[in-house]
Amino acid sequence: MGIFKRLLQFASIFFTGLAILWIIKYAYSFSDYLIPPPAELLQVATSYWKIYLAAVVNTTAVAIAGHFSAILLATLVAFLGRSGSVIGNLTRTAAYNLQAYPIVAVAPIIFLFLGDGLASRLLIAAMICYFPLLLSFIGIFSEPVDQVEHFFRTTGRINWRLELAIRTFENLDKITTVIVGSGTMAIVGTIVAEFLAATNGIGYTIRKALYQSNLAKILVALFLIGLFSSLYLSLIEYIGGRIKMRLMGG
Repeated sequence: MGIFKRLLQFASIFFTGLAILWIIKYAYSFSDYLIPPPAELLQVATSYWKIYLAAVVNTTAVAIAGHFSAILLATLVAFLGRSGSVIGNLTRTAAYNLQAYPIVAVAPIIFLFLGDGLASRLLIAAMICYFPLLLSFIGIFSEPVDQVEHFFRTTGRINWRLELAIRTFENLDKITTVIVGSGTMAIVGTIVAEFLAATNGIGYTIRKALYQSNLAKILVALFLIGLFSSLYLSLIEYIGGRIKMRLMGG
């Protein structure tokens, strides 16, 4: 999906939701304090866009770093856990058990030891998005591509590097899809961390707007989050498509 098309879809969904919100406001005569009118939303957007843009850029940068950390971690754990060996079983068990703890229960411990800065946001973003990556990578690395691998086994040329390369290439579309999906979770994880205890980022600005009961600021923040999320996910899809074309000789 092209970047322009994804942005157009996001804008259509966002402004449709906004229109429904205003229809409800005027149909039931809700006050401006509860649902801001279009003029107030426009005024907030023109007044605070620089501050909120800087905040969402900060959040997106942390989310991308956390996302790539999760991809590397999931790849390593899936590689170790793909076999039925003792180490593989222990690796999978530890990964599954860690995911059983909700992030809201683990977050206070993280903030206690790492503070409310970059390290905490990075770790929480990685923790939230790495599990779906891990499940997909374990499935991909563990599932043989029989027709291709059989040839290399019969010729005695198979090794673990070639085996992983074959399985990765065969499932490249699945890998791209799960990485795109987990990218959304990385952004959500970063915002959650900022909302809980951080002192910067778009999640922090949403928390302040919530304390002020200012829905207009929250809506502006949500628009920027969706915009940057769409850009990042489109970029991942583009890179995945280019890698596939290069590997296929295109």
